[in-house]
Amino acid sequence: MPKPTDNLAERDWAHWTEPAFVDIEGVNTAYRRKGSGEPLLFLHGAGMTRTWLPLFEELSKSFDVIVPEHPGYGDTELPSWVENMDDFVLHYDALLRELDIENPHLVGHSLGGWMAANQAIFYPTRFRSLTLLAPMGLMVPEAPLADPFRLSPQTGLEMLFSGVGEHYLEYLQQGDPVENQLHSYEESITLALLAWNPRYDYRLNHRLGRVHIPATVVAFADDRFVPRRHAELYAEYLPQGHLEILEGVRGEPASHVAIVQQPVELAALIAKATHR
Repeated sequence: MPKPTDNLAERDWAHWTEPAFVDIEGVNTAYRRKGSGEPLLFLHGAGMTRTWLPLFEELSKSFDVIVPEHPGYGDTELPSWVENMDDFVLHYDALLRELDIENPHLVGHSLGGWMAANQAIFYPTRFRSLTLLAPMGLMVPEAPLADPFRLSPQTGLEMLFSGVGEHYLEYLQQGDPVENQLHSYEESITLALLAWNPRYDYRLNHRLGRVHIPATVVAFADDRFVPRRHAELYAEYLPQGHLEILEGVRGEPASHVAIVQQPVELAALIAKATHR
């Protein structure tokens, strides 16, 4: 993956901003930070890295927004010792301490929602609030999530954007097509470390009972990747869980990546969730 010594200034794709880097117990970790107010840690999903999304810009109008790139994603290297979700929990514990961030709001999308849930489980008094956006991680036999390892590029585009992916290609096209494809493959290796087998953590439904902070779980109404039932169960298992449904707007569905379709509406929903 690119290193911070590379000429990052040559990148010119849509929504690119140069990250800062911090050494987290030997892992050179890329992150972006902007805004003022209460701190908000946003854990991204399994893609759309190496960018500052309009959603983050909207959130930065009200919060001090910190968006790190997970080990094995974006410009953060994947160390050889990473094996499972616990390693990511410890990584983000160290990152918060290194950046001296106390009592942040915690938000996670998709894979990042699974990570955020685990952060709150293992550090139940650290965070002001928890907001999960179409989170992965639960075992839901009656409504399984789509298999990310069996999707062709075209099928994946169709499913993730619920049929309107052609409107959002700017979020997927990053520089040289061959380099971009290699980068996507590298990120898929990290996803496989976390979710190859099984695609869930059967312990979550019990462990979520440890999280006694205000928690909002957002389902995207037209999500074809993570069915609504997953968000419903997260909200049931969290002691202070509250379910919100984000509907489509402007004639478009609210897909799994509504984070790029509805930045203003979603930022307002997250702000509301942090003050429940």
